[in-house]
Amino acid sequence: MSRFFLSALFALTLSLTLSLTLALPAQAQDAAIEDTINSQIEAFQADDFDQAFDYASPSLQSMFRTSENFRQMVTQGYPMVWRPAQVEYLEQRNEDGAIWQKVLITDQKGGVHVLDYRMLQTDEGWKINGVTLLDSSAVAV
Repeated sequence: MSRFFLSALFALTLSLTLSLTLALPAQAQDAAIEDTINSQIEAFQADDFDQAFDYASPSLQSMFRTSENFRQMVTQGYPMVWRPAQVEYLEQRNEDGAIWQKVLITDQKGGVHVLDYRMLQTDEGWKINGVTLLDSSAVAV
């Protein structure tokens, strides 16, 4: 084999190894964030607002103070999250140091909603630090 071929093969192997190595932490982060959001949605579906409140960041917990206040906000302002028919994870991005997870939720009546979850990493794992309802008119289902 020629030196050029061996050098090219080594470079390709090194490149693939680095790509896979660097992608693994990002995939683990993606999975952990999705697990946090899924766990909160599952708690909502079980009407376990104490558990759902545990997935909120310390600043949100401070703002709402009790799981009952949190329940009222969710059931009145975000019913699609409280009782979703389908949840699909879209892109995740880092914006100004904050991690955002975009989620497509189909409600029980077939309505489509796009929500942007702002995530916060804490010593206890990922927490939800806010949710923004986005314009879903451009989403094709």
